[in-house]
Amino acid sequence: MTMALETSALLAAAREQTGLSDLGDDGILEGLDVLVDSINREAKLTEAGASRWEGMIVATLANRLSVEDWLASHPDLLERPVEKPLFVFGLPRTGTTLTINLLNADPARRCFLRWEAFNSAPPAAAGELSSDPRYVAEQERLNMSLKYAPHISAIHHEDADSPTECQFAMSPSFCAQYYDSVLHIPSYREWFFNTSYLPAFRYHKRLLQLLQANNGGRWTLKNPWHPLFLDDMTSVYPDAQLAMTHRDPADVVGSACSLVYNVRKMFSAEVDPVEVGKGLVQTFDLMIERMLAHREKHGQDSIHDIQYEDQVRDPIGEMRKLYARFDEPFAAEAETAMNAFLASNPQGKHGKHSYALEDYGLTREGVHAHFNDYCERFGISCRR
Repeated sequence: MTMALETSALLAAAREQTGLSDLGDDGILEGLDVLVDSINREAKLTEAGASRWEGMIVATLANRLSVEDWLASHPDLLERPVEKPLFVFGLPRTGTTLTINLLNADPARRCFLRWEAFNSAPPAAAGELSSDPRYVAEQERLNMSLKYAPHISAIHHEDADSPTECQFAMSPSFCAQYYDSVLHIPSYREWFFNTSYLPAFRYHKRLLQLLQANNGGRWTLKNPWHPLFLDDMTSVYPDAQLAMTHRDPADVVGSACSLVYNVRKMFSAEVDPVEVGKGLVQTFDLMIERMLAHREKHGQDSIHDIQYEDQVRDPIGEMRKLYARFDEPFAAEAETAMNAFLASNPQGKHGKHSYALEDYGLTREGVHAHFNDYCERFGISCRR
């Protein structure tokens, strides 16, 4: 029988590992309790999967303890503003990664980097975001996983200093869609869809204030799942700039199903592909519903739209439009750096991603029919 996780034991391990005790907000323990209970009852983890999850949760708690300890001894960091952050989002697999990587090339911008997400304190010294020892260690780990799990990199690849999803700034509050993506945990998912995301975004902001201590720039963030919590996000970041990517939903759903299915198989003994398809379609429905409600409340143009087809065909042209939308100058050095990124990162660099909707109990025609209103509203071109 697979070992059961216990919240108290996970907390004790993180506190012993760090010698620290303050989580900053004990309200986050509700999400941790729901997550642990759901994992124990529903995730069907292998023994190795349970052991890995125990380690990952302890590491997440330890990282949060270190962040809060650093902020307690450097309270001046919390006085520094996070001005006009740009949030890029959209249904997963719609080009959010290409968009954020282009924006990351702009030297005036600052992205949330993969290594920073998991080993956040202290902040990197000036100019050392791609040379800090924590960066080196994470890159070595990623090189190993590229060797042993190349199919995951073919679907979605990140280097240690690549921009990562800012849901990893939410996961230390145990309120992140990440958990629902990588595990079959329906009771956590039900809680997550109906909770307040404010505690997660308050910590998210505190984390950015720590990370920008020595390496500034306009914060530019990406998380496909942000449409689930736009109200809470914009109440913490009232001057946020919002950009949404759009793509043929049949390609989106098939690609997302393949990623979720392959990642869940790394931890769980049984993964039902049809359940994966059903769950993602429900999540996407809720994302679209909440995104439309936000536009209804704040104006249709409160979110800038980027079509995947246009982005792939003319990436620099789409960047020009995005900068113009928010009255930002599109500097020559930004354009040069973006072109250099494109030249060295052709599509499919880490292998071709193949998938079939039918494996997940879905069809192209069925997905198009289901998302017809969304496609018509946003003029999304669909390949029949």
